[in-house]
Amino acid sequence: MTITVGETVPDVKLVKATQEGPEAVQSADYFKGKRVALFSVPGAFTPTCSARHLPGYVDKAADLKAKGIDEIACTAVNDPFVMKAWGEASGSPEVTMLADGNGDFAKALGLTMDGTGFGLGLRGQRFAAVINDGVVEQLHVEAPGDFKVSAAEYLLEKL
Repeated sequence: MTITVGETVPDVKLVKATQEGPEAVQSADYFKGKRVALFSVPGAFTPTCSARHLPGYVDKAADLKAKGIDEIACTAVNDPFVMKAWGEASGSPEVTMLADGNGDFAKALGLTMDGTGFGLGLRGQRFAAVINDGVVEQLHVEAPGDFKVSAAEYLLEKL
């Protein structure tokens, strides 16, 4: 069952990619007391994710923060080392990289996709959300193969 607006984000372990190395965080703790623009990508270094999705949030970080977003976070079913390298390669110091290595967060949200046809296994769907103090304020899930409603520009329009 997919999470909906008004529901609390499930509490699962994520791994934050930091300069000091991987840092385990519980999602309940991470989202507590702040308004987060969260976006999910099927995978780091994949074409749309690298060319459009992450760069959009990097470019629009100041605009999002001006509209009341405290933090911008990206999650993917990748390990924290890949997420850290992708963040560094993309010039994204304004975007917190949250690794969901086993896909537990994506599963708990009810937002998984089957990428086995592409050799990717089970992944997180492409989506964007606004999480306010742990509660889903907005949720925009892409149709398979689309990149519209999870873009930074779209989220900005909805804030």
